[in-house]
Amino acid sequence: MIKNFTDLNKFSKKELDEIIKIAKKIKKNPKNYSSICKGKTLGMIFEKQSLRTRLSFNVGMKKLGGDVIELNSKDIGFDSIRETRSDVLKVLSQFIDCIMIRNNDHNEINKLSQLNIIPIINGLTDYSHPCQILGDFLTIQEKFKNYKNLQITWIGDFNNVLISLLHLQNIYLFNLNLVIPTKILNKNKKILIKLQNKRLKIYSDPVKGSKNSKCIMTDVWMSMGDTNKEKVKYFKNFTKNKKIIDNAAKDVIFMHCLPAKRGKEVTSEVLDGRNSVVLEQAKNRMFIQQAILIYVFKK
Repeated sequence: MIKNFTDLNKFSKKELDEIIKIAKKIKKNPKNYSSICKGKTLGMIFEKQSLRTRLSFNVGMKKLGGDVIELNSKDIGFDSIRETRSDVLKVLSQFIDCIMIRNNDHNEINKLSQLNIIPIINGLTDYSHPCQILGDFLTIQEKFKNYKNLQITWIGDFNNVLISLLHLQNIYLFNLNLVIPTKILNKNKKILIKLQNKRLKIYSDPVKGSKNSKCIMTDVWMSMGDTNKEKVKYFKNFTKNKKIIDNAAKDVIFMHCLPAKRGKEVTSEVLDGRNSVVLEQAKNRMFIQQAILIYVFKK
């Protein structure tokens, strides 16, 4: 049976707990896992820019004893001009054991995973970013043992990272405040209604929404491929600054997926401050993705 990792809402809490548990074990004793993927090859296809995802999968797979090959989408004909993506996938499956894809169309990843040819890992699409959020959840668990009663606040856009956060929240049912510009929120009401629950609250004021929060999460205002430049003006009062941090809990942590636009999305005082865990957050991507690789390879 082929195992894929395309969206968090396709997993049970038990399955995600197991992946997180493996990630913690790898982080604690990496030598114990240094040859677990020996003889395996991960193929990576990037149709969008990547720093953290590219590094964490590449280095992570090699530290598990496996090999990595990065494939250019156009060079291998994955752009569907020369042949269908499914035909390309069938050929790739004869040489490699798993494919991590970062692309513009989530429907394509779903279609490819349903073919059950080779394990597919979603490295980010226009719809979701499950690897990012599961890595973030690892960071949150490391900082707070009792995450079940934790107050988490998301301040920013209604984007792919938030979709994965909502998927996670629907599984673990932690308290989540969403602070999103009203115009952006209204455009995404259909998605939000499907994921609404009693532990989810909506705010339009970042200061009010962050009150007593233990974790403040955010992302870029403009995601890759987003052409609506008008959106930026909706975030006029959404810069994460000292006022927002001071209104949160004393031991609040600040998380940003990166890259960050300093002085706009967040002040340098917050991004580089004592509450910021953005570098730990980035590093934990590797451990969670190593655990995901072990999961998809496990028979």
